[in-house]
Amino acid sequence: MNKIYLEHIKNELSIALWQVENCISLIEEGSTIPFISRYRKERTGGLDEVQVAEVKHLFNLFVELEKRKGAILKSISEQDKLTPELEKEIEECIDSNRLEDIYLPYKPKRRTKASIAKEKGLEPLALALLEFKISDIDCEAQKYLNEQVADTEEALQGARDIIAEMVSETPTVREALRTQYAKYAKVVTKQQRGLSQEDEQSSKYRNYFEFTGNISNIPSHRLLALLRGANEGHLSIKLDVDESYSLKAISREIVGAGRVGSKDNLLQVESAIADSYKRLLHPSIENEAFRMAKERADRDAVKVFGENLTALLLAAPVGQKRVLAIDPGYRTGCKVVCLDAQGELLHNDTIYPHPPVNEKLQAIKKISNLVEAYKIEVIAIGDGTASRETESFIKKIPMPGGLQVFSVSEDGASVYSASTVAREEFPDYDVTVRGAVSIGRRVMDPLAELVKIDPKSLGVGQYQHDIDQSLLKETLDNTVVSCVNKVGVNLNTASRHLLSYVSGLGVATAKNIVDYRAQNGPFKSKVELLKVKRLGEKVFEQSAGFLRIPDADNPLENTAVHPERYALVQKMAKDIGKTVKDLVKDSDSRAKIDVKKYVSQEVGLPTLQDIMDELAKPGLDPRKTARVMEFAQDVHTIEDLKIGMVLPGLVTNITNFGVFVDVGIKQDGLVHISQLADRYISNPAEVVKLHEHVKVKVLDIDLKRGRIQLTLKGVE
Repeated sequence: MNKIYLEHIKNELSIALWQVENCISLIEEGSTIPFISRYRKERTGGLDEVQVAEVKHLFNLFVELEKRKGAILKSISEQDKLTPELEKEIEECIDSNRLEDIYLPYKPKRRTKASIAKEKGLEPLALALLEFKISDIDCEAQKYLNEQVADTEEALQGARDIIAEMVSETPTVREALRTQYAKYAKVVTKQQRGLSQEDEQSSKYRNYFEFTGNISNIPSHRLLALLRGANEGHLSIKLDVDESYSLKAISREIVGAGRVGSKDNLLQVESAIADSYKRLLHPSIENEAFRMAKERADRDAVKVFGENLTALLLAAPVGQKRVLAIDPGYRTGCKVVCLDAQGELLHNDTIYPHPPVNEKLQAIKKISNLVEAYKIEVIAIGDGTASRETESFIKKIPMPGGLQVFSVSEDGASVYSASTVAREEFPDYDVTVRGAVSIGRRVMDPLAELVKIDPKSLGVGQYQHDIDQSLLKETLDNTVVSCVNKVGVNLNTASRHLLSYVSGLGVATAKNIVDYRAQNGPFKSKVELLKVKRLGEKVFEQSAGFLRIPDADNPLENTAVHPERYALVQKMAKDIGKTVKDLVKDSDSRAKIDVKKYVSQEVGLPTLQDIMDELAKPGLDPRKTARVMEFAQDVHTIEDLKIGMVLPGLVTNITNFGVFVDVGIKQDGLVHISQLADRYISNPAEVVKLHEHVKVKVLDIDLKRGRIQLTLKGVE
């Protein structure tokens, strides 16, 4: 890769050049982000997953920039206008905006006022005006009259059109305006003309009917809201800038200081500059400024998505327990499924404990029988319609001691139940059964179940349809992969969907692993993976460290120690007269090992320390233990709320402007960022995490709009 790109990545991420070079080299070799950050620390200087992902993102951007340069160089060369100086300028450019500025004068374009004037032979007049050598404007213009140019005014107008286009294509002019707009432009919105303020759709944007804010520091969520309102036709949006400042900036670049020339000549050029600014430059730079501001907003929003998704996927599991799951409902009843400790469907039924059917006694009998028959340990209830009523109903039924009742998010359950994945898993059952199974499995192992669902369907972000979809997909895919590999995957029980997110595997290889497992039985060692169809040495290298075999003879198979280091661990054990099993079981044995003795050219202290950490906690799930959420017993609807009430709640979503909290009713309440703490905070994640149990106070209730304002301040 071009050295200038490497230098830029180094400076952007504040890391050493050798770290960038080695990281990119690993990426080009086909290494994944989790593998690089976990097993190649010596080569990257210990870059973490976030840093490796940023290097990869910038690397990909520069690959695309290089392709664009190639296309531009080819285009200019075909026009016979490529000089050595221009080629060097293009080759050394690292900014896409600057690159397009350089190309603009050479870019094939439709017929313009300037091109028409050039066809009339007026370009020499325009160049003469720009050189400020004309003392008698009319006399000079007379020289250009012909069959296409009727009079001097037409000649001068054509010359001004040419100058206007030249000005608009001058890189230094565009950069000066770009800087001005980025720093000082104001976003101005109004309600779209012809719409009533009482219009139901427009009323969502009432706060922005008369809005002004600096584009340099407008919060990402606000800009995305404004742009959505404009796209939907409810708002008009523009940038307000100091026009006189802009014209002076252009004049400095084009006219310069102390320019000697006639007053008439100067007036012609200034007139062309004013036309260029109004007709060409302002619309173009305004669009650029909005695009760049939106890119910043997109990055902020995508970051929130990634953080929320991480918290969701790494939510505490209850583990392998027998579960009775309920997808609540009123008229259509509550769908009930029973799952074994591996999540396999054992039974499904429907109960009607609520109006209008109201078969409560029969429902109690069914639930009691199912709990006893299938030795149920956990009950999971979807948090959608009729959730609180169903939870209240269940808790009134006498249950065996130790049985826990969990409220489980239904976000994305309907998407899963109608998906190809669900149809493949349960071809003989309808969407209601599949949805209930998903709810039950989520409480057992949220990560294993949620990877089957498009992350955008999980309700953990803001303005997901408005932001750059490719950036969102890249971030969410990286997040899912990171979470799966952080936890590790049981090679003998994981579904192919979960396996597909393991470093280096993918959909096809995951299917081949499951097929091999079905034909040959459980894997006894990781090296057996090399017998799987189309699973070669490189895929094995990338994936093996993230897979687990709990019951293997070699205890290292249930750790994150990579098979390439098994021999090293065996040597450590042998050197102190112990076995590998002794190292895993006995901390005193591990304490006898001086890891510095095993530092080599390939293995450094970071890797050796990771190995020792793994030996101390083989197979340990890094996630916390699941906790039951207990909502207020006397609050079931928004009408039950009163200002000043203090309630237990569950954080369901985090945005840049605040957090949403479920207090046990249909509508989540909003804790604005200003109500999260008594101190200033820039990011709600500084105070709360997704699915955290909190106590909130009710500040305001809007029954008409179904909105609840909450606070964490002053709540004990």
